[in-house]
Amino acid sequence: MSPNKIIKTDAEWRAQLNDFEFAVLREAATERPWTGALLDEKRPGVFKCRACGAELFGSGTKFDSHCGWPSFYEAANSDAVTLIEDRTHGMVRTEVRCATCDSHLGHVFPDAPQTPTGDRFCINSVSLTFDEAVE
Repeated sequence: MSPNKIIKTDAEWRAQLNDFEFAVLREAATERPWTGALLDEKRPGVFKCRACGAELFGSGTKFDSHCGWPSFYEAANSDAVTLIEDRTHGMVRTEVRCATCDSHLGHVFPDAPQTPTGDRFCINSVSLTFDEAVE
């Protein structure tokens, strides 16, 4: 286990997160499309995990995929997220979790040929915070 791994009980997470944040981050719920506060965020900066503050995505990899959730074509670094096969809801997808605290972020799909990686990390706004770059 990484020395930076954050492990908390459900009670500790519930004390830190509001009900909706807990449902998405800890129970893999999904926010409704087109409702997230960071969907149209275009300033330079860094997107971090709302639960633990780990740096997840740089604004330079964010793009408009027209899917209703913030989309990125790659994580900030190869250790930022973990990918897990998700067979819920009668389909096979790849779930994206924060590598530091194991919180649910969203899913990644290989359907973005317009990006350098071909990937679309479709991430719930509520799973993220945004820190604007300081010039």
